[in-house]
Amino acid sequence: METQFVGNQARQTRRRDHATINRKEQNLKNASPASSYFSTQAFMVLACVAVTLLVLPLVLPPLPPPPAMLLLVPVCMLLLLVVLAFMPSDMRTMASSYL
Repeated sequence: METQFVGNQARQTRRRDHATINRKEQNLKNASPASSYFSTQAFMVLACVAVTLLVLPLVLPPLPPPPAMLLLVPVCMLLLLVVLAFMPSDMRTMASSYL
């Protein structure tokens, strides 16, 4: 009698686990890829921002060009990044300062 009870309990547990796995697989099949990344509200905000970026340049008047000195800022930043990228570094001095 004891072994029959244990066997039935194990069978019920396996059935329950199998049903849970099937439910999870079904949920994964029904979920669209976009819903797993963005909520509905986030998607609506992104859609509104995209529409705004497409419409506003057509509606607003053109802006005057910026001053020449202001155009040098991104150029200087780019030059600084290029210099830093190719600057040799001595790994021994860097490692000893953290020890």
